[in-house]
Amino acid sequence: MKIIDAHHHFWDPAVNYHPWLRDEPMIPFRYGDYSSIRGRFMPEEYDAATQGWDVTASVTMEGEWNPADPAGEALWMQELQHRTGRPAAHVAQAWLDRDDLRDILKIYDRLPIVRSVRHKPRANPAPGGAPGGMTDPAFRDGFRRIAEQGLIFDLQTPWWHLHEAVELAALAPHTLIVLNHCGLPSDRSAEGLAGWRAALSDFATLPQARLKISGIGLPGRPWSLADNRDLIRFCIDTFGADRAMFASNFPVDGLCGSFDTIFSGFDEVTRDDPDTDRTALFRTTAEQVYGLTPTQ
Repeated sequence: MKIIDAHHHFWDPAVNYHPWLRDEPMIPFRYGDYSSIRGRFMPEEYDAATQGWDVTASVTMEGEWNPADPAGEALWMQELQHRTGRPAAHVAQAWLDRDDLRDILKIYDRLPIVRSVRHKPRANPAPGGAPGGMTDPAFRDGFRRIAEQGLIFDLQTPWWHLHEAVELAALAPHTLIVLNHCGLPSDRSAEGLAGWRAALSDFATLPQARLKISGIGLPGRPWSLADNRDLIRFCIDTFGADRAMFASNFPVDGLCGSFDTIFSGFDEVTRDDPDTDRTALFRTTAEQVYGLTPTQ
């Protein structure tokens, strides 16, 4: 199976400033202690992590680069692509509610590697409470601006804010919204999973919605099919293989399991699916979403 990894990171904190990877104390993190990933993760480290798998291309995701220099990471990633041929595409940092968004988008318009942007909207720590960041007028104006430029929007938000994404989508119904990490189903109680399924099903009714099946590890537990099989299956069945894609979220998900463990799990869950569906999940959906050259 040829693979396009639809979501991972390259970073070198010794050279570039990622506050969460360099500053002390470390921030609270959904997987707990992340000290082991605070070092260099570049093509060489990625190749070692993916050994034995035929990864033909990949898409890098912004890695919380210095917010005072939002375009810096994309410029660095474009130069990396010129030197190494990787990554195939990049999802860049953009603060949709900031006054500098228009200037940042002008820079991205000159960078062929940039296909999408991400801004994690303000979110509540649990269902209920105040509205999240996608309801802010400035954020909504920023979404319109990226839509006008023809960019994709990669969205990372917990599932209890997906109703806001449905409202946001109506502002630019032809702009793809790619939900990262399955909507973060961290609460595996019966009530939590019921809420997640309902929210994901509602979001999936949007024709412009796409989904990355990644980032579903649990803190303090090794990645396992016992924990994740039903979630993966629900995602595929809800979105369909032509609107969902597998991704590693490395090196972050390396805190939960090896690339081999995670992708072997994806392989096992889809073992009885049609070949066309498996090809879409592992490769062609990502090609189509991010405008990559098709792989034979």
